Amino acid sequence: MTPIRTDRRRLILGASALTVAACAPEGVDAQDSRFANSPFRRIPDAEWRRRLPGLSYDVLRREATERPYTSPLNDEKRAGTFLCRGCELPLFRSDWKYDSRTGWPSFWQVMSANIGTKTDFLIGIPRTEYHCAQCLGHHGHVFDDGPRPTGKRYCNNGVALIFRPA
Repeated sequence: MTPIRTDRRRLILGASALTVAACAPEGVDAQDSRFANSPFRRIPDAEWRRRLPGLSYDVLRREATERPYTSPLNDEKRAGTFLCRGCELPLFRSDWKYDSRTGWPSFWQVMSANIGTKTDFLIGIPRTEYHCAQCLGHHGHVFDDGPRPTGKRYCNNGVALIFRPA
């Protein structure tokens, strides 16, 4: 009896998530962007493994998540730019960073021409994942609970970023 209830509940939750996702605005298709012919998109997986440290590889190429409060970039307060660790494309300016108290570097704005988005159902509910438009590396998710003026929180894995001081 319990397995049927569990399966029915899972089916209802899954159908609800799909319904919500169908009503959500379409994400940016990075294939249609100015980076569609980027040489970074032709790098074989073995080369990515060689180029990136272990956890950076897992996050950028396998959509993993680093543990909260482990990134030194949480405490980075200098002026500068945050770049994609996979290809060094600029993604965030330091004055867009804020302490979201989530344990991951968070930003209220992004260089929108340099990211792509897609709907992610990994935890059973739709979320907006964002990735680098040039190398397609996974960076994190965007939420609607950030500060003004955008109300957005770009929650980024620190291992997916490089900080370049001004």
